[in-house]
Amino acid sequence: MIHLKEKLKTLPDNPGVYLMKDEANKIIYVGKAISLKNRVRQYFQSSKSHSAKVRAMVSNIRDFDIIMTDSELEALILECNLIKKHMPKYNILLKDDKQYPYIKITMEEDFPRVVLTRRIEKDKNIYYGPYASSKLVRDTIDVIKKLFPVRTCKKNLNSMRKGDRPCLYYYINQCQGPCQGNIDKEEYRKVIHDVCRFLDGKFEDLIMELKEKMEAAAKDLNFERAANLRDKINSVEKVMERQKIISVDMLDQDVIAIGLGVKASIVQVFFIRSGKLTGSEQFMLDTKDETHVEEVLGSFIKQFYLTSSFIPKEILLQEDIEEALIIERWLTSKKGSRVYIKVPRRGDKKKLVDMALKNAMEALENLKQKKVIERARTIGASEELARQLDLPYVPTRIEAFDISNIQGTDSVGSMVVFEKGKPSKQDYRRFKVRWIDGPNDYASMAQVIERRFKRGLKEKMALESQGKDADMGKFSRLPDLILVDGGKGQLKAAVSTLRKLGIDYIPTISLAEKHEEIYVEDKDKPVIIPKNSLGLQLLQRIRDEAHRFAITYHRSLRGKNTIRSILEDIPNIGPSRRRALLKHFGSIETIRKASLEELSQVDGMNKRAALSIIEYFGLNTSD
Repeated sequence: MIHLKEKLKTLPDNPGVYLMKDEANKIIYVGKAISLKNRVRQYFQSSKSHSAKVRAMVSNIRDFDIIMTDSELEALILECNLIKKHMPKYNILLKDDKQYPYIKITMEEDFPRVVLTRRIEKDKNIYYGPYASSKLVRDTIDVIKKLFPVRTCKKNLNSMRKGDRPCLYYYINQCQGPCQGNIDKEEYRKVIHDVCRFLDGKFEDLIMELKEKMEAAAKDLNFERAANLRDKINSVEKVMERQKIISVDMLDQDVIAIGLGVKASIVQVFFIRSGKLTGSEQFMLDTKDETHVEEVLGSFIKQFYLTSSFIPKEILLQEDIEEALIIERWLTSKKGSRVYIKVPRRGDKKKLVDMALKNAMEALENLKQKKVIERARTIGASEELARQLDLPYVPTRIEAFDISNIQGTDSVGSMVVFEKGKPSKQDYRRFKVRWIDGPNDYASMAQVIERRFKRGLKEKMALESQGKDADMGKFSRLPDLILVDGGKGQLKAAVSTLRKLGIDYIPTISLAEKHEEIYVEDKDKPVIIPKNSLGLQLLQRIRDEAHRFAITYHRSLRGKNTIRSILEDIPNIGPSRRRALLKHFGSIETIRKASLEELSQVDGMNKRAALSIIEYFGLNTSD
C-alpha cells in the first residue's frame, strides 16, 4: 500500500484513463476521468460511501496505471477500446461481445459480396449489426439473395479462367454472374446500393425506384424484366407490412431499456428507421451486485456503439445517464451529424421506452426461469442422485465409460466427463482396445479402466512430487463417481480393476439400458429409480453421451480400416502408394472415379500401378 500511496501523490489533474490491476498484474477495472487526480484518489478514501462492488474491487487493487489524454472525449474513446480489449472483471461487460454476428458488404472488392461476419475491422467494407443470432443474419441474407442478385461466393474473379462454369446461384437467378462478365462494376454497384437501402430500412425510396424501372422495362416491351421487378416490389412490400409505423417524426431512432438483474441484465433495443420499427435485439450484460440502471445504460451504450456500423439521430433511454453529454459528443463525431440522447417523460416516445422495458423485464424473468430449470437438471440432479444412491457426497465430477465394437473388431472405449451436471468435452478421452480377441466387453472395460486410472495415479504422484497441483495433468484429476455402461458384468470388471490399483474410495455404478436398472458395487439387487427422476435422467444423458462418443470413434476407425483393406487388395499398390492415394484423393469413391491421368499425378504412381487401380474397380480406359 506504501507503493500505491506514493503513486496517488503524483497523479496529474488531467483527463485520462486509469487501469486498476490485481496482484497478478491483471487489469481488473478500466475507468475514465476529467481529473485523474480526483477520480482515482476517491477509490482509496473512506469506503462507507462505496458500493459492495467497488469495495470488492478496491480490496483487490495492488497497482494502477494511467494514460493521460488531451480531452474527456479522447478519454471516453480510449476507455471503450481498453474495456473491449481487456474485458476487466469489475467493468460491466456486454456478454460475448466478440461473438455477435454482423452483415458485411465487402466494398473493398470490385464486385462486393453480402456475408456473415463476427469481426469488425477498420476497412472500407460496410457492416450492419450487431444481430442477436447468426440465424437472423442468415435469414436476412437469404431475403437479400432473393431480392437482389448479388454474389455470395468466395471466388477470386481475377483468377477465373475462360470456360469456368458459374455456380448454382447463377442458374437460379440469384446472381448475375460477374464471374462470366455478364455485368459491369458500375451496374453491379447500383444493386449493392439497393441492398444498403434495404438494410437501412429505406423501403419507400427503393420501391419508387423499382417501380420506375419496371415501367421503363414495360415501355421497352421487356416484359420478363418488368415481371421480375414486379416480384421484387411485392417482396419488399411484404417486408414493409411486417414493420409497424410507430413514430410520426420519421426519424432514425434506437430505443434502449434495461431489465436489471443481480448477476446478469437484459438490454432490449428497438431499431426505428424512418419512423418504422425495422427490428429489435436483446443483449446480455454481466452485472454485479448493487449496480444501478444509469451505470448499466452508460456502459452498454459505449460498448454497443463502439462497433456499431449505424448511429441513429436519436437514442431514447429509460433513465438519465451521467455521461450523456460527452457520449453525445462522441457519437456525433462518429456519425458526422448531431446525435441526441433523450429520456422521454410522456407521449409516444415514452410509450416506446416503456414497451422496450416491458420486453427486457420479460426476457430477464425468462432467463431466471431458465437458470432455475438448468440448475435443477444439473446440480439439482446430482444432489438428487446422491440421495437416491446413498452416496457419501454430491458428485461434482462424473466419469462414464463405454465399449463399442462389431463382432469384436476395432474395439474402442470412451470416457466422457460431466462437471456439475454439464459435459466437460475438453476432458473426454478415447481408447483403442489392445490384445483382446473377439467381442469381450468385460475384458475391454477392465482394460480401459486400468489404463485410465493407472495413468491418472502415475500423473498425480509425479505432480505431487514436484510440488504442483495434482489436478493439472490430463488424467490426474480423479472423479467423484464412476459410471460404466452395462450390467453386473461390466460393473464387476470395472470394480475388480480399480481394487487392483488400490482405488476403493470412488463410488462405482453401472446403468443397464434394457430396464434402466442401476447396479451399485456391494449390492446384490439393482437400484430402481423412478423414470421421472432428475437423477436418473442425468445418468441417462451421461451414459448416452459415452455411447455416442464411443460409436463415433469406432466408425472413424472402421472407415479407415475399410479403405485400407480395399486398397490392400489392389496389385502393385503397396503401403507408400496407399498413403499417397488417400492423401491425394481423400476417399475410395474419389479414387474409384479417377481417370488414368489423374491417378498418374499421385506421388510415386506409375502407369502400371494406375492401370491396376482402374482394372480393379472395373473401369475402362482408352489409353
